Amino acid sequence: MMLNILLLPVLTDNYIYLVHEPVSGKTAVVDPAVSEPVLMALRYHDWQLDYIFNTHHHPDHIGGNLQLKQATGCKVIGAAIDQSRIPGIDIPLDDGDTFAFGTQTLQIIATPGHTSGHIVYYCAESQALFCGDTLFSMGCGRLFEGSAEQMWQSLQKLKALPGSTRIYCAHEYTQANARFALSLEANNLDLQQRVAEVTTLRAQSQPTLPSTMAQELATNPFLREHSASLRKAVAANDSDSPAKVFAKVRTLKDNFR
Repeated sequence: MMLNILLLPVLTDNYIYLVHEPVSGKTAVVDPAVSEPVLMALRYHDWQLDYIFNTHHHPDHIGGNLQLKQATGCKVIGAAIDQSRIPGIDIPLDDGDTFAFGTQTLQIIATPGHTSGHIVYYCAESQALFCGDTLFSMGCGRLFEGSAEQMWQSLQKLKALPGSTRIYCAHEYTQANARFALSLEANNLDLQQRVAEVTTLRAQSQPTLPSTMAQELATNPFLREHSASLRKAVAANDSDSPAKVFAKVRTLKDNFR
């Protein structure tokens, strides 16, 4: 059976994911910025919180950790390298580790770039990727602690996942990201279709997530460093490596208004 994944909008544009494994009844929350919406959803569904999955240490991803732990007795899971920066951590994990979540298995993938200790959680059985701030729909995270090379390498790991993988990222940035993507590849028909879909969803105050890896490969400029049209748009030379093209895209996005 597939994971039951609930999307909880909080703060200005954050998403918390409440994840329920129906066979075992185990429940986890991904990146709880705040605690009360999580507790309300748990009460509504009559679920018991077992785990917190943190992708990185930023306050809008860990803000509810201690309150939830105190209220439910759940265990906090995060990157071993960030044990000193993730409050309440009980189970430190490293790149390549796996974690048994009921009957399903989560694969831990280190994705430094946005932060030095960022990790993501991938569940092959449910074709789900909880990617925090590494990958957004049509975007990627800013480089606060890592280099462009590191982030490019991290995204290569995610690009290798099946196209059917559903992308559960932590922010509703899609519409803003779409404007930037269009500035680079206005003639991309897949992008045009996705932008129309996103515009309709946001007009109805609906989330644009999850997307899929196939959608991202076709529309996300940070995953399209081999695209001739994108390379032309960023004035890349023939000799520029894919990582250098990515860095140019990231710099342009940082200054895009």
